[in-house]
Amino acid sequence: MVETKQMPTLSVVSEESPAASAWREWLEIHGPKMLLFARQQTRSLEDAKDIFQDALVKLVDKIRSGEFYGGQDAWQPYLYTAIRRLAIDLSRKDDRRKRREDNVGADQEIDQEAFNPWFENENADDETRNQLEESLKELPAKFSEVIIMKVWGDRTFAEIGETLGISQNTAASRYRYGLEALKRNLSNARRRGDLSI
Repeated sequence: MVETKQMPTLSVVSEESPAASAWREWLEIHGPKMLLFARQQTRSLEDAKDIFQDALVKLVDKIRSGEFYGGQDAWQPYLYTAIRRLAIDLSRKDDRRKRREDNVGADQEIDQEAFNPWFENENADDETRNQLEESLKELPAKFSEVIIMKVWGDRTFAEIGETLGISQNTAASRYRYGLEALKRNLSNARRRGDLSI
């Protein structure tokens, strides 16, 4: 199976309409942020793409049925929330499946997916990018998800808090503590000689 690096696309309206063009433009701008967030929430790139696509379908269904309020400005917060919930559901489903396999005597562990980089910018230094990715993955999820939503998702602490079901102050604290932990991890790696930046 050949993997492409295209963003998932959906046709909200007919291809000839201005709304389709606006949808594609919005998706080109915000899609990579959403996929990055989905990748942080899931165990593999394929799961992240599936989750992202499912969240987009939910958004489109709500828009078509007239149940979605807030217009285009509300799409991104809705998708963050939908991605997070879908990822939790997928994780629970996978965990239940694994327990069932373990209970029937399966003595082989589920193979882990190969690590897929979170950042796919061609201009980024591969070694530096890999080191930052690894350091982010070492952080507790409650810190890394806030950092990703703030830095790459360009969300406010109020928006992050709403998405994660925490207060704005808690989101800001997790961001601050997460950055401090990330800085410590990178400093320790530099001292050990693992880091070239």
